[in-house]
Amino acid sequence: MATALAHPWKGRSLGRGQAQIQSITGTVLAFTDSLSWRRKSLDLRVFRSLRMTPSCEQRGEKKQTTLLFGACGRQDATYQPLRRFPLDAAIIFSDILVVPQALGMEVTMVPGKGPSFPEPLREERDLERLQDPATVASELGYVFQAITLTRQRLAGRVPLIGFAGAPWTLMTYMVEGGGSSTMSQAKRWLYQRPQASHQLLRILTDALVPYLVGQVAAGAQALQLFESHAGHLGPQLFSKFALPYIRDVSKRVKAGLQEAGLAPVPMIIFAKDGHFALEELAQAGYEVVGLDWTVAPEKARERVGKTVTLQGNLDPCALYASEEEIGKLVQQMLNDFGPQLHCQPGPWTLP
Repeated sequence: MATALAHPWKGRSLGRGQAQIQSITGTVLAFTDSLSWRRKSLDLRVFRSLRMTPSCEQRGEKKQTTLLFGACGRQDATYQPLRRFPLDAAIIFSDILVVPQALGMEVTMVPGKGPSFPEPLREERDLERLQDPATVASELGYVFQAITLTRQRLAGRVPLIGFAGAPWTLMTYMVEGGGSSTMSQAKRWLYQRPQASHQLLRILTDALVPYLVGQVAAGAQALQLFESHAGHLGPQLFSKFALPYIRDVSKRVKAGLQEAGLAPVPMIIFAKDGHFALEELAQAGYEVVGLDWTVAPEKARERVGKTVTLQGNLDPCALYASEEEIGKLVQQMLNDFGPQLHCQPGPWTLP
């Protein structure tokens, strides 16, 4: 699948953004003043207006999605904060649930509730409704187009990061039908239908690999995998149903990039509330391990060793504090991590 992808950035100069990305593996990537600007950017009126403006349709875009925007809108939404504030990187504006959608599941955005699956997976036979994962990358061409458009618009000013949700996290939405505080339906699958659960997780992994390779082919300079619901699994369930697929994604994406003649890019794994698995995540094939705000940086460094870069770990809600307090919190965070093998920003979970 990877070899059939177009490579709009193959052989081109990557500019200053690539130099910043390369620094991930050895130095601090941080502009601490930008954190206060992020807080202000959350309420951008321009961003909100993008949801109401049919700009993409006016530009002749064919692919539509119920997950807010197509290619033109995603590019606009990604770039808006960078027009106003001195941010240190851009992450493509998208949604992790475009993958289940490309697999044939209906996803809607319900005001006040968030993403919803009108027909979630309830029984093993429901897996038959899913499309061939090999077709997912072709279904997500509008994301690749958005990445290429954004890279062109950034013109090397800052690096562009691509991302996807990890298999377990995607599975929770597909089985629960939306967000959940307990993940009881998804965990019920793990206990009562372990074989079907592995089947679904393999399908998602098979879909994610060409999707992530395609993001790099389109211009992404780093990739982040979000296991946002790791905290709902204890060590045993995580080791059985999440970690093997996290490892597989990294291994196969790196192989896919090589097969497609693309240069390797840094890969970041963020398993929220997965502090119990830091050692395993550090050995999962990723250059960077993201930490949430519940993990002490010095303790994390002791556990993962000196060869993996750590990312984070400011509490996103700290952005509600005053600019003076944000500055103090950021400086303390940087002091705790020290000068080497730590990169900032993120990981963030924004409204």
